Amino acid sequence: MARSASTGRSASTARGASTDVLIAGAGPVGLTLAAELRRSGVSCRIVDRLPARLPYAKAVGIQPRTLELFDRMGLVRDVLDAAVPMRGQLTYVNGAEQGRIELALPPEVPYGFAALPQYETERVLEEFLGRFGTRIERSTELVAFAQDPVGVTSRLRSSSGGEEEEEEVRSRFLVGCDGAHSVVRKALGLTFEGGAFPEEYMLADVEVGWGLPPGYGVRSMHRAEDGTIDDLLVCIPLPGEGRYRMSMLVPPELSADRPASGDGVAHGLEGGTTPALADIQKVLDRLAPEPVTASALRWSSVFRISHWLVDRYGEGRVFVAGDAAHIHPPTGAQGMNTGVQDACNLAWKLALAVEGAADPGLLPSYDAERHPVGEEVVGRTVRHAAEGVQADPTDLETLLLREAQLLVGYRESPIVSPLPPGDEAVLRPGDRAPDCGGLTGDIAAYPVRLFDLLRGRGHVLLVYGHHPAGDTPGDLAAAARELTGGRMETCRILPADAPPDEATGVPHHHDSRGEFARQYRVEEGAAFVVRPDGYLGACLRPPTVGQLKEALGRVFAW
Repeated sequence: MARSASTGRSASTARGASTDVLIAGAGPVGLTLAAELRRSGVSCRIVDRLPARLPYAKAVGIQPRTLELFDRMGLVRDVLDAAVPMRGQLTYVNGAEQGRIELALPPEVPYGFAALPQYETERVLEEFLGRFGTRIERSTELVAFAQDPVGVTSRLRSSSGGEEEEEEVRSRFLVGCDGAHSVVRKALGLTFEGGAFPEEYMLADVEVGWGLPPGYGVRSMHRAEDGTIDDLLVCIPLPGEGRYRMSMLVPPELSADRPASGDGVAHGLEGGTTPALADIQKVLDRLAPEPVTASALRWSSVFRISHWLVDRYGEGRVFVAGDAAHIHPPTGAQGMNTGVQDACNLAWKLALAVEGAADPGLLPSYDAERHPVGEEVVGRTVRHAAEGVQADPTDLETLLLREAQLLVGYRESPIVSPLPPGDEAVLRPGDRAPDCGGLTGDIAAYPVRLFDLLRGRGHVLLVYGHHPAGDTPGDLAAAARELTGGRMETCRILPADAPPDEATGVPHHHDSRGEFARQYRVEEGAAFVVRPDGYLGACLRPPTVGQLKEALGRVFAW
């Protein structure tokens, strides 16, 4: 019998049933991974050491790219119903307004910026996961694991009513979404390089009754005579009238010299002194753009920020995602959103591996694709935290697209097909598959967006126009089904003036406003492999079955 370390009582040990994937950590990243796996028919268990979700508005920004992924999953409506728009940012220095940034994206981008408390994001994801019959196993933590060539054996410890029970679980794969102090990362022996910022911040969830326009964040600073910023207030709007998540520098009387945890990582809500409403009010009295009184304090904390990155995102059958892999300053609301992209990238690859349909190079591509993204995000947010967004000299549109995570791509990935020599196409394999509107079918009397056609699907082959120099759409669709074991669907897009072509048996829509042709930079005869995570795996111009086979051979096992 095992012994309980906390109570000294005997703890029973049970042998758990096997599952395809065990997920440690039920934050937004773990929940996204679990939901994507269940959508693909993969069994999984998701465990979390906490008895309930934390009621803190930690990560609050939802980026447009994350909303696109939630759209593909089929839960974006629930997120939009709960969130509020982020319309822009007001900046003040020494009480004077310095300008207003409008968070405006190109019209073809289907979603804008949004704000939602992390616990609400987790609620929506948890309810969505529940539709597949999967629930979070709370008060349950991963304490150890060992992997072998065919699977992973994990030891779980759960507590209920003062009793502890240990369980051994056998899974095909293990994913650590277990945060800054990840058990999976440490047990896997991954290095975690980085450091902590010396500054501490107060966080508070409060309401204010000022006359500033709703939907705008506020950044108010005091600049000393030497040009340095010695006082700071940042306010992010939240759902609710006049409600904001505020952050500000910690005054000396509240600063706590808290050592880093046992793993050397100091980040996040590390406990210690809890600021009172009066502490928040003092900062507002100094820095608020207009006189205002804070009320309805829901929670507050002292927060430390740091920057860390693993040397690799996994080994063998064990992987890490989210804060377990990368930690960075909250500048630009990149952290949770980057973790959600980790999960969406990994999920479809695990699903194919579980089914025995994955090429041997598919799972290693998770690290090849996501580690460079984590490295870029950590570096950029560290620069922005130290110097502001002006540290990156670029035009505003590019800046917003990058912050929206719409410029993330995998052009150098080993699993995307390179373009032929001399092809200088703007849209390339590894890029995000853009959305477009104005697609009309033969039955529905209304136009739809491309993302409507992709929603809920896995791999999709988009075939555009007629193909005098390539294989027929019917041949391409048949090859796509055969080469993927029925896992790839085909959608055909015809130019606006093209007659209906039902002979191929491939569902089609007309590009009635020419938006598809503009966004995908095509004129006639092209096809695009769209991956389950919404990125292009291949661009075929003109499309042939041979080219398609080469592209799919990088992903699927024959």
